[in-house]
Amino acid sequence: MKHLVLLRHAKAEPIGELGDHLRAVSAPGRQQARALGPMIRTHCGEVDTVLVSSALRTKETYRLLAAADEPWPDGRSLDAIYDAGPRELIALLGQEISEDTATVMVVGHEPTMSSLAHMLHDSRDELGAQIRLGIHTATACILQVPVAWDALDRNTCHLTAVVRPTVA
Repeated sequence: MKHLVLLRHAKAEPIGELGDHLRAVSAPGRQQARALGPMIRTHCGEVDTVLVSSALRTKETYRLLAAADEPWPDGRSLDAIYDAGPRELIALLGQEISEDTATVMVVGHEPTMSSLAHMLHDSRDELGAQIRLGIHTATACILQVPVAWDALDRNTCHLTAVVRPTVA
């Protein structure tokens, strides 16, 4: 079974004079990010491909996650993830991911991460209710993917876990 991990970046510093795109991960966010790797692996095993928004806080989240729980694949930074909505991210996954890829993680932003997870989820259960109105920083939505990456659409996956570190 394939998996899709939709991860919202760790807690970031407030927007400063450098703007939103260059916001760094905060000290509590660093703790969050370091705790995420083992939690994600518990639910879906090894991750094959990682796509990361080009924002500084998402790249830092992934760098900290990967450094604390090696080995992880190199993350590919994509500008398109920064502003993507759920439909744009589905299209991006269909274009960027080869069919032999078993597990993909996307490190991105709200409201896209929770909206996409909710849209893909095939059930109106408790997990779906947890993400319906959004997710906290450093939260991963883990979905089983029984279809081809280019066939992702509404209700085609099953949300199996919502994980978040207890630190910070």
